Amino acid sequence: MPSVGADSCPPPDCSLQLNSGAGNTTPSLSQLPMVQLTATPASALADEPVHIRVTGLRPLQMVTLMASLKDEKGNVFWSRAFYKANEVGELDLMQTPAFGGDYVGVHPMGLFWSLRPKKAFQRLLKKDVMNSPFWITLNLYDSVCFKDVITDQVMASQVVERWFSGPGLQRVQIREGRVRGALFLPPGEGPFPGVIDLFGGRGGLVEFRASLLAARGFAVLALAYFAYEDLPSDLLEIDLEYFEEAANLLLAHPKVQTPGIGVISVSKGAEIGLAMACFLKQVVATIWINGTNAIFEFPLRYKDMVITPIPTFIERIQLDISGAMRLRHYKGDPWDELNQQSVLPIEKALGSILFIVGENDECMNSRAYAEQALHQLQSHGKNNGRMLSYPGAGHLIEPPYSPLCYASPNKNFSQPLLWGGDPAAHAEAQEHSWGEILKFFRQHLTQTRSTL
Repeated sequence: MPSVGADSCPPPDCSLQLNSGAGNTTPSLSQLPMVQLTATPASALADEPVHIRVTGLRPLQMVTLMASLKDEKGNVFWSRAFYKANEVGELDLMQTPAFGGDYVGVHPMGLFWSLRPKKAFQRLLKKDVMNSPFWITLNLYDSVCFKDVITDQVMASQVVERWFSGPGLQRVQIREGRVRGALFLPPGEGPFPGVIDLFGGRGGLVEFRASLLAARGFAVLALAYFAYEDLPSDLLEIDLEYFEEAANLLLAHPKVQTPGIGVISVSKGAEIGLAMACFLKQVVATIWINGTNAIFEFPLRYKDMVITPIPTFIERIQLDISGAMRLRHYKGDPWDELNQQSVLPIEKALGSILFIVGENDECMNSRAYAEQALHQLQSHGKNNGRMLSYPGAGHLIEPPYSPLCYASPNKNFSQPLLWGGDPAAHAEAQEHSWGEILKFFRQHLTQTRSTL
């Protein structure tokens, strides 16, 4: 394992200090009790909370807590918040409110979910989920620091490891038939509930959610479907037989429970995940995160069936003040009578479906799509779908304590795409929805032999 010092992020540069002018009669740092900053646990899975406390401060002392990390490409992310010690010189982020900085109020994990990129439009994504964590450096400074370079002495520091895999978890590279991906297996003999994990239009292989789910007791196939190895470099059509092949491969594994699997999916992946729920008998539990209820952009093919896409309208793209592109109104309307042939026949889905919606999704009108899908189910006398809708949450709802990505580049567009979301509301949605995701899969996939 690489040393902490090799990848831990130094504190950002430049600061403005308040209450530090001439005539200040407060004791020097050498006269104060030993200041201690603790973060418990110092090493944990990325979806676990950390308890941050500070002791040894002056009564009612104002301080700045800063968090920083470097991702595997060297991009720096940081956050800060301003706190006041209590009457005995202590801070407990479980109880103490932040007065300002990147968030306000009592947010025990605020320093984690408010991390923002030093360079605009960067998304924090863990690539190597097995061999190294994210190292987050927590630094404590006297008084209130506004600017980007801090020249004052660090009062206390702590490095926290955020892991995406647990002891005994296995990663198996999958190159069987046409299927490309990575299978994550929990420790033990199993069999375990099987899940396919699908991301969206970025392509490639994204593994961090699959590995975290595996650490919670699921056998998870992170599935690539374009822009990876020998798969097509661009998505030109959705070949549902490819996803059926992946489902059969997962079910054939000796450590995977039969007879059915789950699917967790987001964005374009959620469109595919919903199609799998409609047409593949292997899929018995589907989690749809901010997707569509119809086929868009590219046709879907399955055996002799072809579903043509609903038109999109490039002239409806809007530009955010940041310069990012808002695609929320870019797609045609699935309610339109002319588009009904492209709406997925969700009433054919045999399994349960959980729709997770961010109401501040700027990429697509995901709440309207989820509501139409639920209406379609109800009109056919079915009740196997339900929706969790989160005010203030954006498009990229990820595992808890992940920083909000407000906008980031996409290979299919000339400018970054706007995902939306208010940081605090988005963080609350991520924490709550992750618990619901685990409960949903355990309810609909777990058998008595499972070790969950």
